[in-house]
Parts: sequence; structure tokens; C-alpha cells
Amino acid sequence: MPASRAETERAAALRAEIERHNRAYYLLDQPTIPDALYDRLFRELQHLEAAHPELLTPDSPTQRVGAAPLPEFGKVAHRVPMLSLNNAFTEEEVAAFDRRCREGLSADSLDYAVEPKFDGLAVTLIYDAGLLVQGATRGDGFVGEDVTQNLRTVRNIPLRLAGPRIPARLEVRGEVLIPRRDFERLNAQQRGMAAREFVNPRNAAAGSLRQLDPRITAARPLRFFAYGVAEITHPAATHSELMDQLTHWGLPAAEEREVVRGLTGLLGYYSRIAAARRDLPYDIDGVVYKIDRLADQEKLGFVSRAPRFAIAHKFPAEEATTQVLAIDVQVGRTGALTPVARLAPVFVGGVTLTNATLHNQDEIARKDVRIGDTVIVRRAGDVIPEVVAVVPELRPQDSKRYDLLEAIGHVCPVCGSRVEQPEDEIILRCTGGLYCPAQRKRALSHFASRLALDIEGLGEKLVGQLVDAGIVRTPADLYRLDLATLAGLDRMGEKSAANLLASIGKSKATSLPRFIYALGIRNVGEATAKDLAHHFGELQAFLAADEAQLMRVPEVGPVVAASIRRFLAEAHNRGVIAALLAAGVHWPEGRPAPAADSAVAGRSFVLTGTLPSLTREAAKEMIEALGGRVAGSVSKKTDFVVAGADAGSKLDKAQQLGVAIIDESQLLELLK
Repeated sequence: MPASRAETERAAALRAEIERHNRAYYLLDQPTIPDALYDRLFRELQHLEAAHPELLTPDSPTQRVGAAPLPEFGKVAHRVPMLSLNNAFTEEEVAAFDRRCREGLSADSLDYAVEPKFDGLAVTLIYDAGLLVQGATRGDGFVGEDVTQNLRTVRNIPLRLAGPRIPARLEVRGEVLIPRRDFERLNAQQRGMAAREFVNPRNAAAGSLRQLDPRITAARPLRFFAYGVAEITHPAATHSELMDQLTHWGLPAAEEREVVRGLTGLLGYYSRIAAARRDLPYDIDGVVYKIDRLADQEKLGFVSRAPRFAIAHKFPAEEATTQVLAIDVQVGRTGALTPVARLAPVFVGGVTLTNATLHNQDEIARKDVRIGDTVIVRRAGDVIPEVVAVVPELRPQDSKRYDLLEAIGHVCPVCGSRVEQPEDEIILRCTGGLYCPAQRKRALSHFASRLALDIEGLGEKLVGQLVDAGIVRTPADLYRLDLATLAGLDRMGEKSAANLLASIGKSKATSLPRFIYALGIRNVGEATAKDLAHHFGELQAFLAADEAQLMRVPEVGPVVAASIRRFLAEAHNRGVIAALLAAGVHWPEGRPAPAADSAVAGRSFVLTGTLPSLTREAAKEMIEALGGRVAGSVSKKTDFVVAGADAGSKLDKAQQLGVAIIDESQLLELLK
């Protein structure tokens, strides 16, 4: 039954009232009614729309709760490119920017629109006759992702503009972020659910906006702030007037924006915002200066991928001095050894620091950091604190140079395995990959992953439990697990334990390529593991190969060959391999049958960027099914680079090396 006139009018009234309360709460930070009353109005509107679907409008507040999950994000080509800004770090660079603008416009002094530089995710919103019709991420500046459904859930983005003189078309640029207070609450919720905490507000905002399930996005405390307009049917004369107009239509913008005159005004604004930075409700990493008059902006135009009329004045990293009390060595999940300075506590960037990374031995030597030194430490946002430099005037007379290898006796401080420095790296690494406790969790997770032994149900949390309880030390220990042990773990009942045991048992029947990949040898990915298995045909031949023999394998150069030999030279790793075979892990003997003759057989491909219709996994399977191979990096041995949208450094390297570059349609022709 269609809605009555009274129900239609009531729905319209509820939409208007709820949006009025939304504006007061999310834009003005001045709640007008209690939460319970707001919830009652919201539920009444939901019930009306459920009973009479014809009452549901695209701008209804109920559309902010999120719709069904999306299969994937579509691509959006920006009609006006979303360009980045050039950066200034010193007053001299700002003065040079002001001088270039004045000279380009033949002016003695200029007005600038200034505002904080948000540390969030850049997006664009398109309004058609006042109605939000599309939203997208920046992407590469020319093509972004269609995240309209997710942006509809951001509470302070108006679904329909309000006020006089609404433009027929409006494209607004801005940033999506999470305020600091809400970020702390979000992480508190994550801790309460025993879920992984977010690293910083920017990462949390970016991850939230790119959820395929809009309902997840709707549950996150995202906010939007406009910083400019890409397209409008009736533009204003100045940027500042345009920003004021956006706020009148309901689009939020930074309250701290101003208009200043000349270089003195720019530097004065920078100082004021820097002093107030800690009191702002959101993270910023600098301020933005723009010529205020839009006609002047158009006259100055653009250079490369940035405008001439605007620049970002970035804040310097925050620094302080303290003393190095000791230097310890941490072993990471990949075996990398990182020297860490233990510091006398010092307050930097809003937190008290007691540790700072020294990166590697080369950095220690270059900066000549010694125990007892007074050093300058830096903390830039959420970057790991680091030792920037030594204050030599305060160095103790009895100080000694620090050598990491000598300090640890040339062995891993965690497992006692040999420590080596690969030729292609500046860091030291522990060679006890399958044995070292510091690498244990990563090694086990990799061993059980889908492309390796594919043990379903053995996720990171369960691996963590098994390792922390001392039940599993190496991958071979997985095949000794029993039902009682597994069922006794937290959140693991008998049925789940039985399913996991069945999956572990099933994983014993595998293939040689999967087994080699599962070992987690550095620089040996899935494609290289397949090449090694095909070349040697059996495990013992692979284990016995020297570097010269390894380098006869396609795509295996000196770096990869050296990585393999270092791994296999470690007795602990050999012991784990023997234990896995003794536990019953097996595969068919002999080399895989040669691939059928085809245009791709024996040829090497590298996939980069996003293909129009094929996923990377699908393209890879099609190539390998016809005897081709897919590598992870471009080299002189690469036959083809298949490039899609947003192709990056791999495409650049292919062009440098003269490797053939093809698109998806050309790949499909080859596959025919």
C-alpha cells in the first residue's frame, strides 16, 4: 500500500530534522538533542522507509549506515586532475615562491588564502543539482577509485547541499581524516575486541575508506574537510570566497583558514599554526598557501604535476637532545638485525622516548654514535624515532667506537646462528630462518600460506598462540600436533582442532615448487621456486647445488643464488627440512611435464598496475598454464611487461632496459 499524505509529509519532516541535528553535531560541534531522542527519530524514519520504499530518497540520513558489500571499486577518470603540491621547508623557499608569484603577475604584493595542511586521504565529491552523485579517491591524480557508497557514510558530508544559489554542477576536493580524540576511541575499541590497533589516524582513515563493505566504513569516525573546488558552474572571484560559499552549502572546511598579505603574512600564519598544532583536533603536517584571486591562479597555471600558484610549507621534524645509555640489537621477523639506542627518557613530539633506531652499522659509523654520547633524536609524526646526530662537544673522554658485529660476536643474539651481510644489502641478517625464535612466527605463517603448504585455519593469531606457548618451534612441529593440545588453546574447540589437524594432514601431499617456496628463503618467491623445481627436478639436487649451478636457472642471478646458499648452509635449516620429510611431507618425483607449445611457452612476464578485466592472479594462471612464467621484478631476461593502470617503477625499469611492454589486449592475443 502506498504511503499516505501524512506519512509522506512525516518522512520529509524527519529527514529535514535529522539533517539539522547532524549539522549541529558534526559540523558545529553543538549537539541540540540527547542521543536517545536522535535515535528515536532515526528509527522512526527507518520504519517509514521500510514500510514504504517509495519514500526512500538518495539524500536520506538512513543511507549513511552503509549498503551491502561491493565486489570491487570501479575506476573514475578525474575530469580535472588531482595534482599534488610542491613543498617548502624553509623561509627562503617560501620567499622564493612569493617572489615567483609576484613576478609572474607583475605585482608588488599579493593576497594569499592560507589553511592547515590536513594529514588525511584526498578525495573528490561531485554534486549534481545539489545532490551527491559520486565520490572518488585521488589515485594517481588522473584515475581514482569510486568510493561513493563509502563516502555517503561519512557523517559530515552533506548528501544534498542546502542554501541559496546551489550550482548545477560542483566538484569539491578535500581530505577524509579521523580526529585524534576519535582515533583514540577507535583504538580502545580495537583493544577491547582483541583486534589489531591502527598505527596512526591517516592510515586508519585510508583503510576505512577503502573497505569493500560500506557498513565497516560507516562504523568508523571519519570526517571530511574541503580545501578546494575543481569545477563549479558559477565560480566566485577568490578562493576564500569559494571556501566560504562551500560552508554555507553545508560542506565543512578548516576553521583556521585565513587570507594574509605578502610574505610577512605567510610566515606569520605559519608560526601561529605551528604554535597551535598540538591543540588542533586533527593531525596536520604543515600549512598550504594559495594565491587568493582565481583569475591570478589561472594566469600562473601549472608546472609538471603541481600548480605554480600554491605550495605546502611543511613543519620540520621535532627534535630533542638526550644521552645514549646503551646500544642493543633487535632481530626482526625477516632476520634483519637493527641496532637500537636505549636513551635517557626525553619528551619529543608529544611522547616520551626511551628508544631510537640507529638503522644499521653503516649509519652508526657515519654518525659515529657511541655509548654515552649526547645525541639529537627526531620524531616526525608516527615515524620511528631516530638518532639524527651526535653532539661531539659533550662526548665522554673514554668513549669507544661501536661495531655491531663485534658486539654480538658475529652470531644472532637470539638463536646463535651465523650473521651475514648479503652483497645487495646494507643490513646484517640472521641465517637461521626456520629455526630462529625471532623469525619463528613469520616463518610458520609463510609456511602455512595459500601459495605454500596451504594449511587452512592456521592464521597469525593461532600461530602466535602455538609459538608463545612453546608448542611449535619449527614448521616440522606442526605435524606432531594432537587433538588434545590444539583443543586446549584459547578459542579452539574440538571441532576446530579436528579441522585444523585434517588440513595439516592434507598438506603433507604437496608439490616441490610449493615446498621450496614454503621454506621462506629470502629472494625466492613463488615464480623462482617453480623455476628451481623445474630445473632440478628433485629436492636433493636442489639442496646440493652450488651457486654456479643455481645461476643456470632462469631469473636466478648472483643475489638470489647467494641467498639460497646462505640459507641451506645453515645446519638448523637443513635439520628442519629433514624433519619435514620424516614427518611425511611428499610430492611426485621428477620434473613437471613440459608445457604445450604456445606463444608464451618459455617466456618471462612481469605484471604491473591494474588490468582492465583480469586480476593479476588470473593473468598469472593463464600465462603459466601455457608454459610461461611470471616474475616479480623486471630484468634483462624479462620478455614482456604487461602494464595496466597505475603502473609504477616496474614500467619505468622496462623502458630503461628496452623490454617489450604490452597491455591486457595484447597479452590475450598472445595467450590465444
